[in-house]
Amino acid sequence: MENKNEKKITIKIDGEEWSKLVDDAFHKANKKAKIAGFRPGKAPKDIFVKHYGMESLYYEASNKAVEVAYEKMLDENSDLDIVTQPTVDIHNIGEDGVEFEFTLTLKPEVKLGTYKGLKAKKEKVKVTKEEIEESINHMREHYKENVLKDGAIANGDIAVIDFEGFKDGKAFDGGKGENYSLEIGSNTFIPGFEEQLIGKKSGEEVEVNVTFPEEYHSEDLKGAKATFKVKIHEVKEVKVPELDEDFFSDLGMEGIDSKESLEKQVKENITTQKERKADDEWLDALLEEAASTMKVDIPEVMIEDETSRMIQEFAQNVQMQGISLDQFFQFSGMTEEKLKDEYKEQATKRVTYRLMIEAIIKAEKIDVTEEELNKEAEEMASKYQMSKEEFFERFGEEMIRYDLKVHKVFNLLKGEK
Repeated sequence: MENKNEKKITIKIDGEEWSKLVDDAFHKANKKAKIAGFRPGKAPKDIFVKHYGMESLYYEASNKAVEVAYEKMLDENSDLDIVTQPTVDIHNIGEDGVEFEFTLTLKPEVKLGTYKGLKAKKEKVKVTKEEIEESINHMREHYKENVLKDGAIANGDIAVIDFEGFKDGKAFDGGKGENYSLEIGSNTFIPGFEEQLIGKKSGEEVEVNVTFPEEYHSEDLKGAKATFKVKIHEVKEVKVPELDEDFFSDLGMEGIDSKESLEKQVKENITTQKERKADDEWLDALLEEAASTMKVDIPEVMIEDETSRMIQEFAQNVQMQGISLDQFFQFSGMTEEKLKDEYKEQATKRVTYRLMIEAIIKAEKIDVTEEELNKEAEEMASKYQMSKEEFFERFGEEMIRYDLKVHKVFNLLKGEK
């Protein structure tokens, strides 16, 4: 069955063009040739051919010829919208020339459905008092301090301890530590250990009796009873700052000097975040709704290319965290094939939306004026602290122009000007 998104084009390199490429291949190969009676590079062509065969030159010549053929194919078919790197096969290589068959994947035809007057609506944003309070409490937690305490250990305090564990009166491996800061109630240690320190004070020496869990990692200690000798050096309590002048000063937020002004700023921040999220979700819903009524036969290679791009993006992200993609696969048990499978649905959605957006740009004759282009470049250059010229050089005028067209499509979907 013929693929309507595929086109095959044959380009022939022959005559003087092919002869020159074969001669160039001969001169290159002759420099390394070992032929009795001749120094490297000095054997005549007929002697070289007799020794190695004419076919030995065709491989090198065809490697150069395919570059020429590729450029010729692009020049002669500049009206075609090619969406991925063409594949190429060699046919009929010989003394008279070489033929290349390029298989092109063309941009598929898009039949747009309904993309105006869509039903999806933006969710109204609300910020509750509880959300404001929770956000402020997170800020306070960030500035909490551990302060020395004279009294007894309570849940939530930090005890600085030395400890050593014994089973049947003998110390066991891995059961010893010095100046360890243990948060009481964190359940870091064996069940029952932390609770037995509650009520004790700095300077005390305590014996803590515990039973190791049956699923403990050490075979020798699974389900075993043990005693820990513990010396308490210090007790610290966690002090969360009050909403006072010192706290507002530590925040360093301009204009924030009271609980009321902080609550107002926090509300604005949460509102901005929620508005951005609501906008993103609304746009996703609009794109999905518009795409549900369009018709397009997407070539599989476009999905594969997009999936590869997503994997490259993922690799860059994990590299920023200090590990390679191979290390991620090793640590996570994930494989490249599994990752491709996970990304395929999202890749399909990306390609679908891109094709739809570009079809809308064409259908609506959406364009960008020089004034709009320069205004966008100036605003973005200011944001990234560079000149407009540097911004154009880094991102390219066509990319900026394309992004502006896409935003105009988004506004169209939203019913905005």
